[in-house]
Amino acid sequence: MGSVKSAGQLPSSTFPDQEFVGDDPVMDMLNTVARPVDELVDFWQSDGDVVRWMARAGWIDGDAARHLRPGKLLEAARQLRETGRRLVMQRKNGKRLDLTELNDFLSQGRSYCELTQPKIGHPVVVRRYESKTAEQWLAPLAEAAAEFLATADFDLVRGCEGDGCVLWFYDRTKSHRRRWCSMRVCGNRHKVASYRSRNSDL
Repeated sequence: MGSVKSAGQLPSSTFPDQEFVGDDPVMDMLNTVARPVDELVDFWQSDGDVVRWMARAGWIDGDAARHLRPGKLLEAARQLRETGRRLVMQRKNGKRLDLTELNDFLSQGRSYCELTQPKIGHPVVVRRYESKTAEQWLAPLAEAAAEFLATADFDLVRGCEGDGCVLWFYDRTKSHRRRWCSMRVCGNRHKVASYRSRNSDL
């Protein structure tokens, strides 16, 4: 990814409003490194950043991470993200995958099924995850990465065509012609640039 800077000194208005535009949790995980202005920025700068992202993505209750040693969750999350990025690129380029790191991560997960009875309706099976370690806490995301690498149509895994944009998405549109991370951001920039280019020739 090259040089990546901290998000800490940026005003909140520069944070990418396209944070969850990947149409898949693995794509969204990769997109936590973005270029909201001129330079690459890592939006995971603390354990709290990872907890908030996981909570917003609907993965897990943030309170479960309070007992972890400070910094450990951030370290593990970044490791999982960059392992996922490397494997996505290998898969996209038709290369054989080196699965050692992801499988090591997956091997540390611990989960079990629990049958629950809601107040209304039929019983529901829920998967519960242990969270004694950062790797266990991140296990649902690691499992999603493994499932994505095994089953996704990588012809539909694409990088945004926006100039300088580094965001990824899984094209679930009916026509499979998606080009931008967000029509409101990069798509609109392209429209504006095209309009200016046409009018400059008049």
